[in-house]
Amino acid sequence: MELVSQRVKRIMEDCKVRASAAGLKIYGETLEYIITNENMIELNPKIMIPTLYDFWANDIEVIRDKWIYDVNPHNAYETAINTRPAISFYNDNNPDWLNSMIFYHVLGHHDFFQNNVFFRNTWNDDFCGEALADKRLISRIREEMGAEKRWVDYVIEFARSADNLVGYYAELEDADKTGTGPMSGLFSKRANFYFGEFLKQRYEEKAADLKFYHDEVERFNSFQKQFGQKQGEDIFFEDFEFRSKFPEFMGVFQRRQKNEKVKSRDILHHLIEHSPFVNKDENKWMKDVISVIRKTSLYFQPQIRTKIINEGWASLWHERLFMADERMRSHEIDFADVNAKVLANPRVGLNPYFIGKSLLEFIEGLAEKGKLSYEYLLIRDTELRKRFEQKTEKDPGKKAMFEARRNFDDIALVNFLSDADFQDFVDKHRLFVAGSRINPEEGVEEIYVKSRSGKEYRKILNKRLYHPPYVVINEKKTKGEEFYLDHIFEGRSLVTQYIPQVLMGLSCLWGGIVKLETTELDADKQASQWLKLQDPDYKPKYRKIRVLYTYENKNLSRKVLGEDEGGYNDD
Repeated sequence: MELVSQRVKRIMEDCKVRASAAGLKIYGETLEYIITNENMIELNPKIMIPTLYDFWANDIEVIRDKWIYDVNPHNAYETAINTRPAISFYNDNNPDWLNSMIFYHVLGHHDFFQNNVFFRNTWNDDFCGEALADKRLISRIREEMGAEKRWVDYVIEFARSADNLVGYYAELEDADKTGTGPMSGLFSKRANFYFGEFLKQRYEEKAADLKFYHDEVERFNSFQKQFGQKQGEDIFFEDFEFRSKFPEFMGVFQRRQKNEKVKSRDILHHLIEHSPFVNKDENKWMKDVISVIRKTSLYFQPQIRTKIINEGWASLWHERLFMADERMRSHEIDFADVNAKVLANPRVGLNPYFIGKSLLEFIEGLAEKGKLSYEYLLIRDTELRKRFEQKTEKDPGKKAMFEARRNFDDIALVNFLSDADFQDFVDKHRLFVAGSRINPEEGVEEIYVKSRSGKEYRKILNKRLYHPPYVVINEKKTKGEEFYLDHIFEGRSLVTQYIPQVLMGLSCLWGGIVKLETTELDADKQASQWLKLQDPDYKPKYRKIRVLYTYENKNLSRKVLGEDEGGYNDD
């Protein structure tokens, strides 16, 4: 692995200038590396982060991928990493013209990473540097454990079994509160305690009246206006008059902070803060390991949730920018071949590159004709919808695309269009929902066009989107050695084959009993699949039941609690 040559770097810097002129915003420097197929295989288990912590399962994946590569040689053209500075890897088999095209694709990724709001918690992070520090931390823990260092890998494995349940949106919410506190009227914990609980108690004790409360608010606001938010608050609480009137305030506040229970954002965070086993003095090293796993998962969450729009955005710009680049000359056929493979519509199955790019371009086309307006949404006549055109501003299509790039994840992109507009999108690209059935004459399974409905196709897209289970900690039932989890049913049951291993790992990290309450669909799946093949219109009925799994003393038990509300469910 080495940096690209100065000649190639100059080409890439020129590509960056052209991308910026088109509206892409890439902040800071970028680093580009040439990487071999072997390097790529070795980095794949680490999700292309060279400095990620070591884990024994990575070596198994490398061996497996090498076997696969020997049978079917293949590898990605490039990989872009969301870090500071932005990093990208290029296969050493790529010719220069292809690297130019790919660099436009990578610039699309960098622009998306650095401007999409779902990545806002990573905008200022050098994740490669943080990952290196975490790797060294785990290596040092292994050295200190000596002969018992295998327990480090056990903790990593147990934590990774639940790392898809991290509180990604809770972290975004906390960051928003911190960043927009003054604008949204939010106080710091100290000010919130003073103007809330502390003064309320003094009012009830008749040690302060409402006029005093309003005077204090006015005084607090004047200090912040004069000295700024943080310094103004400090001066307010350090004021001699305040300290003489309430000398006990800081002591009361500090005791409250010390006794305040940290609100858990997810399962791993709860284990770090409240696990009796992990918080023993001899096991506190586990907190560091679990924190690394949790932080790594949070870093990758926005990338998982924006796969379609991210790849669609990058594909759109590599096509537009490279087709206008003179370096494509004499490579038109080569480019057409590569681009067609990247953006192919497989008909049966889904290509995120094609879906993402096509949806963005469709939104651009609607905006160009003013069809994102409220007036257009009210039109039901097909002919009027086709002829509708309303110019409102300069480059409305481009502006709409950039707004989508900034504010959309995959769920928002797929569900943004109205039913009528999405049907137009499906019709334009001749998309359909495929079904399978038994051919009575041939006696074999065949694929057929089941539906060309936009609603049905959107259902298929939504089912393919990343949607981890919503599992919360039931704090009322979590007592002593018992750790109680509730799976909030959202139409999808858990994959039951993984429940024993996950609960075993959580039981080890908790140091006691782990219970999981979930909803399952009670039906004969094999019979349902066979009946669907026999009759494509067959719709099985599932009875929803609430089930309790208990892992105790290395044994897993399952108990049916009763029928869940809603009874049978048509699917």
